[in-house]
Amino acid sequence: MIGTAIDTNAVWHGHQASYFIEDKDDCIYNSLVKAIVEHRLLPGSKLPEEALAETFGVSRTGIRRVLQRLAAVQLVTQLPKRGAQVATPGQDEAANVFQTRKMLECANLPQVVTHCKEEHLLAMAELVAQEQQAHRDQDGAAAIRLSAAFHVQLQAIAGNQVLTEMVSLLTLRSSLVIAVYGSPWQQGCRCHDHGDLLGLLRDKDSVALADHMARHFDDIVANLRFDHSANETPDFARIFAESGSREPL
Repeated sequence: MIGTAIDTNAVWHGHQASYFIEDKDDCIYNSLVKAIVEHRLLPGSKLPEEALAETFGVSRTGIRRVLQRLAAVQLVTQLPKRGAQVATPGQDEAANVFQTRKMLECANLPQVVTHCKEEHLLAMAELVAQEQQAHRDQDGAAAIRLSAAFHVQLQAIAGNQVLTEMVSLLTLRSSLVIAVYGSPWQQGCRCHDHGDLLGLLRDKDSVALADHMARHFDDIVANLRFDHSANETPDFARIFAESGSREPL
């Protein structure tokens, strides 16, 4: 998953980039996941089948399949007679998501250090540079995407695909937590933290790396604000204006 270059799109599902050139369902699924993770579709946003079908130029049956997939990874909630909406994690779930990430990611760091090669460091440095540029440009969507990509790609260095996929899914749920409870300025992780982590990885200091990563997650949770207000049905045509062809399923 890590090479001399990083495809940050891979973070959305945790698999190979080829995932993004599959069928129409996959294209819609990835568009919705990306919009949710980048906070263009906020927690509580309604996802009516008819409006989405019109936006993507597909049948309601196709949209229903995609919403079921999103519900399976806990990004969408489907309620009888109320339809689907972007999931809104509760406070306990929010804390548990980051606690689980802290345990998994910190525990895997010795393996990351053991397997880390120069090409990994170069690729991670490029990713950090892109994230820092996104912060300078005040590009919140890119900052969130690149922040998640940093964590997934860091764990991928160890070569444990099962754990990498678990972290990838947890980064999606983390984005929901930050969308609900994060401060207005909270766009992914603090930009300097990842540079610091990369420096410790370069030094092959697994103890300090794990300690810094643990504090990194503690800081994120400490900055969460547990208040939330519901959202109305979004303007899908505007959000997905860049979507591809509108072919029926």
